[in-house]
Amino acid sequence: MKRHIKVSIITVCFNCENTIRDTIKNVLYQSYKNIEYIIIDGKSSDSTIEIIKEYIPLFKGRLRYISEEDNGIYDAMNKGIRLSTGDLIGIINGDDFYETDAVENIIEHIDLAKYQVLYG
Repeated sequence: MKRHIKVSIITVCFNCENTIRDTIKNVLYQSYKNIEYIIIDGKSSDSTIEIIKEYIPLFKGRLRYISEEDNGIYDAMNKGIRLSTGDLIGIINGDDFYETDAVENIIEHIDLAKYQVLYG
């Protein structure tokens, strides 16, 4: 396995207190571990930020978040992309999930010299 490949996963969210916990846990429990997790919050007024903060210690330095007003979902995604330091970038919204081995499967099958975009 190509464990040296760093993957940045970006979650954009706004007032996602009902779903963000499951999304965060989904990233935390990925079978592939060389993941940097970036959450871009649009200045939520619910408990989204408090939930995010609960998970910071579990990621052991691999989770960063910002919470500030933005100009919509694509502006937030672009903020996350600019902050990312990974070789690959994945986006998972605040109410979505990946299969537990999704990132691992991508890493196993990717050829960085050949593909620029993978989606599923």
